[in-house]
Amino acid sequence: MVGDTDDVREIRRVGTGGHRAVPHTADLRIEAWAPSREGCLAEAVRGLVESFADVEAVRPTGLERLRLPLPRADDADLLVALLDEVVYRVEVHGQVPVEVDAEAAADGGLDVRLGVVPLSDVEVTGAAPKAVSWHGLHMGVDPYGWSCAVTVDV
Repeated sequence: MVGDTDDVREIRRVGTGGHRAVPHTADLRIEAWAPSREGCLAEAVRGLVESFADVEAVRPTGLERLRLPLPRADDADLLVALLDEVVYRVEVHGQVPVEVDAEAAADGGLDVRLGVVPLSDVEVTGAAPKAVSWHGLHMGVDPYGWSCAVTVDV
């Protein structure tokens, strides 16, 4: 992605996925990357969760399955739909995904498995996300695979 540090470029060259939070006025900006679309989407979820909770040593106590159909517009819509689902689960059900796996569905949509725990089982380290913004949204193929960038209201 534009503005990548040398460390991020080197990681991306070897074909691994990752994510990072970048400074953004009054909100949270998450960038994620992976060799595949599904991997990039999963990394975005991990970045979102790590922005407000320490889940490193937590193991899932439940499994949630999601089926996200291919949106009408593009893969950026799929990114927003997935992150909106995570925000909803945190706010309404008090569930935090600590593991995520995404696979392409036959229709181009997404099958997602979330290993979840109750919010009370994680150490909250920041403000919980409230909404995903369409401003500055990006999801697509780049020279190293797939990358995305999204702003989240906290």
